[in-house]
Amino acid sequence: MQRYGMTIPFDGIPLHAQREAIVELADRGYTDVWSSEANGADAFTPLALASVWAPSLRLGTAIVPAYTRGPGTLAQCVASLADAAPGRLAFGIGTSSDVIVERWNDIEFTEPYRKVRDTVRFLRAALTGEKVVAEYDTFSVKGFKLGVVPEEQPRILIAALREGMLRLAGREGDGAIINWLSADDVRRVVPHVHAGGEGKEVVARIFVAPTTDADTVRAMGRYAIAAYLNVPVYAAFHEWLGRGEVLGPMWEHWKAGDRKAALAAIPDDVVDQLIVHGSPEECREHVGRYVEAGVTCPALAVLPFGLDPVQAARDLAPG
Repeated sequence: MQRYGMTIPFDGIPLHAQREAIVELADRGYTDVWSSEANGADAFTPLALASVWAPSLRLGTAIVPAYTRGPGTLAQCVASLADAAPGRLAFGIGTSSDVIVERWNDIEFTEPYRKVRDTVRFLRAALTGEKVVAEYDTFSVKGFKLGVVPEEQPRILIAALREGMLRLAGREGDGAIINWLSADDVRRVVPHVHAGGEGKEVVARIFVAPTTDADTVRAMGRYAIAAYLNVPVYAAFHEWLGRGEVLGPMWEHWKAGDRKAALAAIPDDVVDQLIVHGSPEECREHVGRYVEAGVTCPALAVLPFGLDPVQAARDLAPG
């Protein structure tokens, strides 16, 4: 079964008013809805609503930070949603970023690889209902026992960029969640995930703007790209992917505090690689290239470039 997902909630619409739009996703052939967690809605509430409104949809988080909930509280959140929607949850966890973890939540952003690894190991144990007494490298748990044990264990996916985390996703997770990469980049990423075993998922958050106004996409897309690709982990990721030379001028201007020059230094070609845009047909063809390269579930995220997100979801629905 080829999966095809959309990011929820839709921008600009109150959560309580999104029922019709989410039901329509299922009617139009989407198989999944994926949430995120930064400074908007939390990752779980939109999916809890969707679980009732559209019972055929798989529910995915892309992603929940490993740092911002204590281990026991995180296990409760995951178990509750898995219990509400048996067999339909794909729980995505990752490091998030120093901005979200340290600046916004006043939590130290240290040892990200070990933190994610330890949290996945804890969840694997806790979600079965066993009593957890364990000393992990990044935290300890003294006697936690989950009171709500889901009938079916959720799949656990790990957000990954470079080789170490990609291999962790394949070895200890059920697959990886990737983003901010081109369709061609996927071919470099997926072998590291599949090195961990058979049947691994590769979910890609793909940023999409179904419009033929390329000038607007490129102008606004530069802001989105600069916001992410100047974060150290994403800068290192794109150096690893081979974009060090083309993005070097942008990084230099950004470090010097010249935001205008940094934006201007991002080539059109980079925007066109990292943001899917064009007519709906062209967008679907471009998304198909991600699938051909090894993505098992494209999770589309409509960029707020003056587009109606619900209409965009209609336009982008699988043919």
